[in-house]
Amino acid sequence: MICPYSLTVPGGVQGQVLGLGQVFIDRGHEVRVLAPCDAPRPEPWVTTIGTSQLNPSNGSIAPIAPDMATQLRVMRTLRDETFDVVHLHEPLVPGPCATTLVMKPAPLVGTFHAAGDPSDYKSFAWVARPMGRRLDALVAVSDDARALAEPTLGGSWTVLYNGVDVARFGVGEPWPRPTDRRIVLFVGRHEERKGLAVLLQSLETLPSDVRIWVASDGPQTAELQARHRDDERIEWLGRIGDVEKAQRLRGADVFCAPSLHGESFGVVLLEAMAAATPIVATDLPGYSRVARPGREALLVEPGDPGALAIALRRVLTDADYAGQLAEAGACRADELSMDNLADRYLDIYQRLA
Repeated sequence: MICPYSLTVPGGVQGQVLGLGQVFIDRGHEVRVLAPCDAPRPEPWVTTIGTSQLNPSNGSIAPIAPDMATQLRVMRTLRDETFDVVHLHEPLVPGPCATTLVMKPAPLVGTFHAAGDPSDYKSFAWVARPMGRRLDALVAVSDDARALAEPTLGGSWTVLYNGVDVARFGVGEPWPRPTDRRIVLFVGRHEERKGLAVLLQSLETLPSDVRIWVASDGPQTAELQARHRDDERIEWLGRIGDVEKAQRLRGADVFCAPSLHGESFGVVLLEAMAAATPIVATDLPGYSRVARPGREALLVEPGDPGALAIALRRVLTDADYAGQLAEAGACRADELSMDNLADRYLDIYQRLA
């Protein structure tokens, strides 16, 4: 498998690559993941092909590696090894995936994760279309991801929702917390599209015993910390590891995902469901197909702090409703487990190989 994004920077694509790789290895398959890394490689079966540089993309910052030295390492590895199948995540992102498309050393599977602005596809259709034809299997992680790429690339598509490691998020002790506080957890990059500013604004109308754990960081961190510096109910956690994230999810009363746009699939919602944590999120297509409205999550209009506060208050005060959301979410996480996703990909690999 090849990932264009640095595996040592938290991200949804990176998590899927590492999660799938571990399942395949546990089943006895030989797996090699090629990707940039900006710190020690996260797993022994990862081959570091270089470091990354930050590139604005889809309202976020992507840690990609388009430099020539990285491409030469990829070319050498693909030339020296004999892979049965090569699986590209975000195949058209400049860097190791695009280089592999040009080389095509084996049957190629391409998984498309992004949704949102189609302008790049329209602007670069002249190169995206012939590159896409080199893929032997086209996979999208959601209907929105397919809708973004399919008009340009054409072809026959399979939609495979992302998976979650149910055991990792659903088992273990929760993070210690004050017994006299109700906890809302936010996990996501501090940028406009993730809606953290809306969540913090909604805190103004929530009861005084509500506390918000804010994980990660980003370009808005300093501004938001300054704006809310007098609110002691906000705990700024910075970047947290996977173990702590799972513990925080299990320890929170509510997980909140207030994103405004640009979400093709809510992996972090799946993680919250696996931890049996009730969810309040915005009603985006990429979210509502994962956590269905009124079943696994309470969804509200994006960008409305008043509506968000009302939803959070309901889940925080109605224990029966919160329990229904948590129970349904845990069942949904079982449906979308990483094991089930691996089964589907193995079917594709075997057919191509």
